[in-house]
Amino acid sequence: MILERNNFMNLKQVMKDLEKSPLKGPVKNLKDLAEVYQLRHAGVNEIGTKLENLDDEYSMNYDHNPIHHMEERMKSVRSLVGKVLKKRIPMNTKSIDNEIKDIGGIRVITNYIDDVYRVEEALVQQSDVTLLKRKDYIKDPKPSGYRSLHLVVSVPVFQSNGVFDVPVEVQLRTVGMDMWASLEHKLRYKTNVPKKKVDQHADNLKDYAAELYDIETRMQEIFRDLQG
Repeated sequence: MILERNNFMNLKQVMKDLEKSPLKGPVKNLKDLAEVYQLRHAGVNEIGTKLENLDDEYSMNYDHNPIHHMEERMKSVRSLVGKVLKKRIPMNTKSIDNEIKDIGGIRVITNYIDDVYRVEEALVQQSDVTLLKRKDYIKDPKPSGYRSLHLVVSVPVFQSNGVFDVPVEVQLRTVGMDMWASLEHKLRYKTNVPKKKVDQHADNLKDYAAELYDIETRMQEIFRDLQG
């Protein structure tokens, strides 16, 4: 299992990006907002470490690694501004901190569908992890065919000035679902092809999502049988 960490988040760059954003002016102290970024990053690292430990435990006790790999990510200032404007959130640090829970996140890619729920259960059962929000797009996929389990959890982060409960978004999906989501994202946001072709590929991808889920379900049954 590989965890792609971004341990060296550049807070100076975050400050520069904030200085150039529409948040400058409405937010009285941009440093406070940069500190929110630092806290969220610390929260992501806490969850990443917990998941690494869980995967190691399963490997030792059950001879199976449920996690294929993980990716940490921080929302860009540009993306944050877009969400603030879209959701009409007041442009102050307190409102942004309270309303936007996905500034820091971690994507967990599992080997099988069962592993998604296995990892979820093991994570939220920990005494210092609190489940704040849950959306299961695996059992109830989006109209596009997108499948993933989205969680928002909070975890305590210890700082020199106290302990803070920090929200972290956790996305869990299989290798197949991740491959599909990456292609769909590229189709929607990274191409300059005509709309007609985009719509055609989108229709195909929706069908492929169902086929892929069926294949992953059957492969999972084989794995279950081999595990006994």
